Amino acid sequence: MESLFSDKVNLNLPDSNIIYYPNFIDQEEADGYFNVLRKETPWQQDDITVFGKTYAQPRLTALYGNNNRPYSYSKLVMTPHLFTAKLLNIKNKVETIAGVEFTTCLLNLYRNGQDSNGWHSDNEKELGENPIIASVTLGQERFFHLKHKSDKNLKQKILLKHGSLLLMKGTTQKHWLHQVPKTAKVIDERINLTFRIIA
Repeated sequence: MESLFSDKVNLNLPDSNIIYYPNFIDQEEADGYFNVLRKETPWQQDDITVFGKTYAQPRLTALYGNNNRPYSYSKLVMTPHLFTAKLLNIKNKVETIAGVEFTTCLLNLYRNGQDSNGWHSDNEKELGENPIIASVTLGQERFFHLKHKSDKNLKQKILLKHGSLLLMKGTTQKHWLHQVPKTAKVIDERINLTFRIIA
């Protein structure tokens, strides 16, 4: 298992610390996690308000945590469920790499190519200064786009594979926006687990 962790890509982007582990979870194990989480997660679709407009979020979500702290973004407040055994397994694996203990996990279910997540930073005040965000992809691979907030020429996109981990640390959220854009291709479902610390 350890040898997989040595397979890592440092994106080497200015004002950031972003590392990609394409083979974080092997395929068979990742398949198992996907099937259980798809079936057992209490998925919900909330309305969010962006720039004064309210609309149905273009994906399904669920929040889990170990300290009952809510998480809010786009005028939406989510209250966590207790971590399941499967989520704790993944959380422990992620913490081995990240070297921190996460309190909270926001799960996103992208049902097809029209489900997406627009440009944003994970910079909500409850995440604190320079938050560390760990993002695990299960299921359909999707492109993850990054763009610098002040230097419009600085852009990057990376294909997040089934079983991969993307770790964003340091000043990444302060200086960079990211998104998972829509695609016209006919594609399968993707579950994305984003681990974070809400103190």
